[in-house]
Amino acid sequence: MLVSRRYLHKSSANLAFNLRTILKENKIEETDISKCTEHHEHEHSHHKYSPLLVQPDNPVRTRFAPSPTGFLHLGSLRTALYNYLLAKSTAGQFLLRLEDTDQNRLVEGAEENIYDTLKWLSVGIDEGPTVSGPFAPYRQSERSEIYRKYSDELLQKGLAYRCFCSKERLDGLRDSARLLKPPTTVSYDRHCLEHISLEESNQLSKEGKSFTIRFKSPDSYPEFTDLLHGTINLQPQVNPTDRRYEDPVLLKSDGLPTYHFANVIDDHLMKITHVIRGEEWVASTPKHIALYNAFGWEKPKFVHIPLLTTVSGKKLSKRSGDIDIMSLKKKGYLPEALVNFSVLFGWNPKRELGEKTSEVHTLDDLTKTWLLSGLTKGNAKVDWKKLDFFNKHYLSEKLKNSSSDFFRNCVTESHQSLTKTLKLDNLDVTQVEKVLKMIYPSLTTINDFDTEQYHYFFVKPAYDKSELLSKLKINEDILKVIGQELVTHLDSLTHSSFNTTIGDILTDIPTLKKKAVFQTLRYALSGPQSGINLPIILELLGPEEVKERVTAFNKYLISN
Repeated sequence: MLVSRRYLHKSSANLAFNLRTILKENKIEETDISKCTEHHEHEHSHHKYSPLLVQPDNPVRTRFAPSPTGFLHLGSLRTALYNYLLAKSTAGQFLLRLEDTDQNRLVEGAEENIYDTLKWLSVGIDEGPTVSGPFAPYRQSERSEIYRKYSDELLQKGLAYRCFCSKERLDGLRDSARLLKPPTTVSYDRHCLEHISLEESNQLSKEGKSFTIRFKSPDSYPEFTDLLHGTINLQPQVNPTDRRYEDPVLLKSDGLPTYHFANVIDDHLMKITHVIRGEEWVASTPKHIALYNAFGWEKPKFVHIPLLTTVSGKKLSKRSGDIDIMSLKKKGYLPEALVNFSVLFGWNPKRELGEKTSEVHTLDDLTKTWLLSGLTKGNAKVDWKKLDFFNKHYLSEKLKNSSSDFFRNCVTESHQSLTKTLKLDNLDVTQVEKVLKMIYPSLTTINDFDTEQYHYFFVKPAYDKSELLSKLKINEDILKVIGQELVTHLDSLTHSSFNTTIGDILTDIPTLKKKAVFQTLRYALSGPQSGINLPIILELLGPEEVKERVTAFNKYLISN
């Protein structure tokens, strides 16, 4: 696609930058986008939000249309959330549609993964494959007759035609188009449109000759308005002496539609009013607009949301952490945290000047407060530390109530996990419950509970004198003195008399430093693990276990 001189007159340099990446990935030529956006950026740089992003007054219909060619990941979740929240914030409907026409790329279990993930996240659908609705079926592979009807309509209007060209011929056209000077980004020569009449085409079809159906693309694509980025005008780059055409395929030789065709037909028939999708689809939108115009249909309003990037600004990929949502669930992340985390990838809540707002947003709250005007243009950086922050917050809130089903389930699952990890067939579930009640504010995920950081509550720690000396930065003689003092005060090493006992030790030996005594006692009880306050450790272990560990630690110092 060629970016015209009018490209993004009201858009942003950020979209231009992203399009440069999108076009490059598709081996598409471009003009100097920065020059086309320079005036606009200077004129509009003070606008944080697009003036076109006005919250609809009427209920809208949105859709989430994933392809079951992989498991639902962060980028897909964000798209689903924005469409869901726009629908719910306007008392509208949210649809799920499966775009499964690329049968060769379908992944086993991917469809079920989509259903399970949305259900786990409490993102309810109003119509879809698993929910009856007036526009069923909601799987594109089951709508072939519908697409054939509309492709026939375009054939009769002369706005589409059958293409009988072999793969070899099409590959040759594509290769020759790249060698032109200047090269063209579109390659078909319209041989089947210009040399085969409709009557001949019908006859060849009856004879069973393989064909695709191509759309007769307009001489120039209409510009369109994106509610986030403004007016966009994208045109194919052509060679003036060897004219080629884009003419996208609508129906493949297997009778199934391409994404572009099915997408437009379904959005129209399902009365979709707003389409929120990723910026990678900007380059395809002119084709979609042209199809709407060919049928004389009103097009939905489009919003192309920014790319997800790493903190360093690189495009997010599976290798850099763009993993599926249910994998994150297995790692202990909560649905509330993932929703909160994802919704902020390019959206901010409305606030008055100088007003402080919290970043914590539940899904229920968002359905009431989410505004289209909160969408922002800049690339969304995925900072995994933020997910940890949200998960720690929601986990702590949910574990506060020790009589809740959530708390009870966490105790049961943690007990089973610890029993297996530590090989403790006699691990007391009440001890697991007691520890969890006290230490839950320090957990980022519930999975953290079954790690070395907390295992010392259930098994005795291992000691390493060189590690301890290095950590405390004291000599071995002082360490042994502290160990002996702790044994001397064993009976008073309880959580209630902890501070008094430490004071007594420092009174006995004034040359000792309080920090050294603290750290030595902590090491005796928990080994190298830190994070939990000493009085809490003393209370959870209990007087007898504390005595055993301090005594064992002192013997270790003497004998090593």
